[in-house]
Amino acid sequence: MIHPVVLSGGSGTRLWPLSREHFPKQLLQLVGDGSLLQQTITRLDGLSAVAEPIVVCNEEHRFLIGEQLLRINRKPAAIILEPAGRNTCPAVTLAALALTRGADDSIMLVMPADHVIKDNAAFQAAIASGLKLAQRDRLVTFGIVPTTPATGYGYIRKGAGNAVVEFVEKPDAATAQRYLDSGDFLWNSGMFLMRTSVWLEELRQHAPQILAQCEAAFSRGRQDGEFYRVDVDAFRQCKSDSIDYAVMEKTARSAVVPLAAGWSDIGAWSTLWEVSPRDANGNVVQGDTYLQDVNNTFALSQHRLVACVGVSDLVVIETSDAVLVAHKDRAQDVKRIVDHLKARNRSEYLTHRRVHRPWGSYEGVDAGDRFQVKRLTVKPGASLSLQMHHHRAEHWVVVKGTARVTRGDEVVMLTENQSTFIPIGTRHRLENPGTIPLEIIEVQSGSYLGEDDIVRYDDKYDRVKS
Repeated sequence: MIHPVVLSGGSGTRLWPLSREHFPKQLLQLVGDGSLLQQTITRLDGLSAVAEPIVVCNEEHRFLIGEQLLRINRKPAAIILEPAGRNTCPAVTLAALALTRGADDSIMLVMPADHVIKDNAAFQAAIASGLKLAQRDRLVTFGIVPTTPATGYGYIRKGAGNAVVEFVEKPDAATAQRYLDSGDFLWNSGMFLMRTSVWLEELRQHAPQILAQCEAAFSRGRQDGEFYRVDVDAFRQCKSDSIDYAVMEKTARSAVVPLAAGWSDIGAWSTLWEVSPRDANGNVVQGDTYLQDVNNTFALSQHRLVACVGVSDLVVIETSDAVLVAHKDRAQDVKRIVDHLKARNRSEYLTHRRVHRPWGSYEGVDAGDRFQVKRLTVKPGASLSLQMHHHRAEHWVVVKGTARVTRGDEVVMLTENQSTFIPIGTRHRLENPGTIPLEIIEVQSGSYLGEDDIVRYDDKYDRVKS
């Protein structure tokens, strides 16, 4: 039985402003049907003896990932929450420890959640080849047959058969060209196939401290509904390290299977342009766009008309709160923008204007001195926490659906065009008892309107009380 382990801890900063820290690229639909996370799981359809996936993810994304799995009718074997990012080695180790609770010596198929693979048949054939090696206690990695002298990937030098000679760092352009010309090098994909017992044995030999901290974090963890929360203090003490550095570069059990399946890690806008369908002028266009005398450009609009005239090799991305214009050759430098925003504590690196919550979403409409206006969408059967605010009052107007409102000691039902007022300091809750989404216009007023001014008394999603 193959147990997929999906690593979904990345933030995708080079695809800003579409990818944000609280809604990263693996949750976006960028190429083909479904999000990258959903495609990672469904590309295994048709393989025999494949279990439901284990997903290892950032705690902040847990409800988004749970909802995306629900949309493709998948019930994960586990969703393991990382309280802090510690790279791929600890993430895989947590999944291995979860699998060791079962009776069999499971085989893990480790896959990042943010890759594109166009040829599923070739991918599944490579898995079948790798499975034979994993069953012989080899730690199998998949090396991408290179098509260009790329400098953004690490490389694997292959030997006779499936032997790994060495792992090498990201090269400069001349070295990458030499690797490509030799035919002896593959791109390091970050995908692996291996027995859990073999992984833990090699980890115990080469990175025992990581194993010890992961064992402590996992054993002290607790189940929280469909999520498994590892111990925060123990996991934060764990060293941050990749699978390659911690084990693969040191083990004598490594093997590599070449893979030519239209793979991309979508590491920047330029690589997304490369794998997307293009028009006769080499342009990728999405949304409300107009291009005149434009070549080899990626133009995306989410809210407004984007018009380009007489330009080439650009990336133009429009979202509700940010616009990016960059040359394709500088696409890797988008990360610097995110670093700049983070250093200045600006929200654009963290969230979109539309913010997702387990009960639905809210979107900023307007804001000014001592007020802001939001549009709330509450899913059928969902409810916000029972809460109170110290510094703001709220006015709610129902524009669609039916709302059940708890306000102090009273509970009232509101329908379209009806409204209510929540004074400062009043306990309140908003629920959707209906079968269609509930839409509310919320007007907040007060001296402080930050999201951290929430005291939660009861919450069906078990979020931390503030």
